[in-house]
Amino acid sequence: MAQLFWYLAPVERAAALIYYEPHSEMAQMVYQLKYDNRPDIGEDMGRVMGCDMQLAGFFDGVDVLLPVPLSRKRLRQRGYNQSEQLARGISDITHLPVVTKVLKRKHFRQSQTQLNRRERQENVADMFELRDGSMVEGKHVLLIDDVCTTGATLLACMDALKGIPGIRFSVLTLGFTKS
Repeated sequence: MAQLFWYLAPVERAAALIYYEPHSEMAQMVYQLKYDNRPDIGEDMGRVMGCDMQLAGFFDGVDVLLPVPLSRKRLRQRGYNQSEQLARGISDITHLPVVTKVLKRKHFRQSQTQLNRRERQENVADMFELRDGSMVEGKHVLLIDDVCTTGATLLACMDALKGIPGIRFSVLTLGFTKS
């Protein structure tokens, strides 16, 4: 997964808990988390991620957890942000703070699931805007998302944050899959 970010963004660490395969049991769990009103799955899987990755020292030096934000419309539809649920579960284990007021997703264009790499990048280009960078100035930020395919969403988040003095990035997702 780390190779997705090589030469594109200064990512210190990148990992996923599972390799995401469509139609697998884990894929069904992610689907339930996102579309079947099951925020509990996110917190539970976040705790699993926290325990598993903490054993590997993945969180060493990380200052804050920053879940990828949803658009206001998507948040109203779903009732919660699945990435934030994952971050809250991770925080239960690591005691790292979850920051949600730093980035804002401007709007939701369309789902990334059926798009190729170039289309994904275009779909999220300039999608995120900085709200309050002071919360992460000089910090090692761990971006949290549900599934990483091309890294386009995470790169768009980093692009919105890159002007903050002293910021450093790592990435953790529940799943990783090839596009």
